[in-house]
Amino acid sequence: MKKLDELAIIEIFQRGLGKKKFEDVEVFNFKKIQIVAKTDTLVESTDIPPKMKLVDAARKSIIACVSDFAAKGVKPKYGMISVNVPNTISRSEINEIALGFKKAGKEYGVSILGGDTNEGKEIVFNVCLFGITDRIVTRKGAKKGDLIFVTGPFGYTAVGLDALLKKKQHAGKIVQKSIRTVINPKPKLNFGLKNKKYFSSAMDSSDGLSTTLNEMASQSKNKFVIENIPSSKDLEDFAKFQKLNLDNLVFNGGEEYEFVFTVAPKYRKIVRKNAKLLKTPILEIGYVTSGKDVVIKKDKHYVKLKDLGWRHFR
Repeated sequence: MKKLDELAIIEIFQRGLGKKKFEDVEVFNFKKIQIVAKTDTLVESTDIPPKMKLVDAARKSIIACVSDFAAKGVKPKYGMISVNVPNTISRSEINEIALGFKKAGKEYGVSILGGDTNEGKEIVFNVCLFGITDRIVTRKGAKKGDLIFVTGPFGYTAVGLDALLKKKQHAGKIVQKSIRTVINPKPKLNFGLKNKKYFSSAMDSSDGLSTTLNEMASQSKNKFVIENIPSSKDLEDFAKFQKLNLDNLVFNGGEEYEFVFTVAPKYRKIVRKNAKLLKTPILEIGYVTSGKDVVIKKDKHYVKLKDLGWRHFR
């Protein structure tokens, strides 16, 4: 029997619950109010790399949800957190976790209302955030002729995670910079809020850029053409020196907590202007056309970009 992967499991739940397509967030109406909710789980054995402090792990569990709100152009306002910890945990570790939750809440203006505490074999944080909106930016709205942008360069987190997982001393500015992107991600919430009305589609990229682009192209029923790889010169030099595949670092690393968005060409200038005002790095990487799949321009040829981002059970 074929092994179930994350998507197959999600599809089973969708069929069982009567849902057709999934989004970064869930939306429901309470009378005339449209409420947005997002839940995410951080598990010690799979999501907390060695040398990551509990204060940073706790903060990141909230940040993971904030990142999805940023892509949808919605301000998260309230949250609930369930915490699972082993019975050997110390008071200082609990204080550290509480500080991490407090830091994230203060940083993004989220009030934590309460939650649940349980005992288990390892640390698990389950976070659910809520907000109110008039509309969200979906994954499926990209139209032929739209431009494709990303917030920030990609690839650093792949280098940072590799360095952390190897459990050794790490030298070099780029390695230390890459580790910081893993430990202390910063979703571009203000940019998403200010430019929401210009986005035709958008999606959080934390599972990997190749996954995000393929999902958006599939749901939009159009082809995404990538002409510029969203990386920085220092990462390119590092990849060349270390004989690493730059495309793999950029497109398949994951954990960036940036987002991909598409806009009509007429909004290019205003989106760039807003990015400059908010000091948010954005990169134009391609365009949308008729067809299917995601392709990358290589010299004079176009190569299909496979979905090789992070997926549980893969």
